[in-house]
Amino acid sequence: MPGWFDPGVLALLILVVALYVRAVRVARERGLEVPALQQAAFFAGIGFWTAALLSPVDVLAEDLLSAHMAQHLLLAELGAPFILVGLRAPVLFFYLPRPALVSLARRRRLRRVLSAISRPLAAIAIYAVVLYGWHFALLFEAATENPWIHALQHQSFIVISVLVWLPALEPARRRVPGALWKAGHIIGARTVGMFLGMAFIIMRSPAYPLYAESAPEHGLTGLQDQQIAGAMMLTLDVLIVFVALGYFFWRSAEDHDRAEALERARARPQ
Repeated sequence: MPGWFDPGVLALLILVVALYVRAVRVARERGLEVPALQQAAFFAGIGFWTAALLSPVDVLAEDLLSAHMAQHLLLAELGAPFILVGLRAPVLFFYLPRPALVSLARRRRLRRVLSAISRPLAAIAIYAVVLYGWHFALLFEAATENPWIHALQHQSFIVISVLVWLPALEPARRRVPGALWKAGHIIGARTVGMFLGMAFIIMRSPAYPLYAESAPEHGLTGLQDQQIAGAMMLTLDVLIVFVALGYFFWRSAEDHDRAEALERARARPQ
């Protein structure tokens, strides 16, 4: 069995998919169709998570900073938003069994906390603190040496990514409302990551001695490995910025046209 295969991770991914398939079926039974693109987004997100956790990337992440960065990007910056798109209404309201949903709905304090931390400025601030905090050498190398800390690192990156995307995607609504501030929100969050990526590129010495020692085994110097990691991070952030700009400007224009058409319809004499 290959070293990157983890039965526990596979079982968890199967459970996540099974709950989704069940939610789509329940929604359909209630007359609510889940668009094919929405379902495709969810399974694309699962594909990113699978590539990050059940492929050679997981093994290489122990020796190469670039592979470790690829793992984080697949999990948080690609997988998390795609899965969030897939989970939007109506799936969101059927994803967990009814008793679990009712229990969560009754936790008013939890809902207030989630509402507070998912506001744009709060979400970006939390994103920055967690992202930069984990990249201090002490914590980052601890994550590479301890599987429990590594799992916590993965989970926290996914959580902060979801926090950033929640106000922009508004998954509780069936259709993403268009608002230009959302483009600015995503640009702000991505800029946080860009600075970290640029730092990895322009640094003149490796940030993590552990990777500086293991990178030559794969034909790279520690500095080259670090620069590749930074370039990956920076490139993905730039691509996300362009996609977010295009999408939210298009959605805003579409909503404006809809509103105008509705006003004209209302103004017509009966």
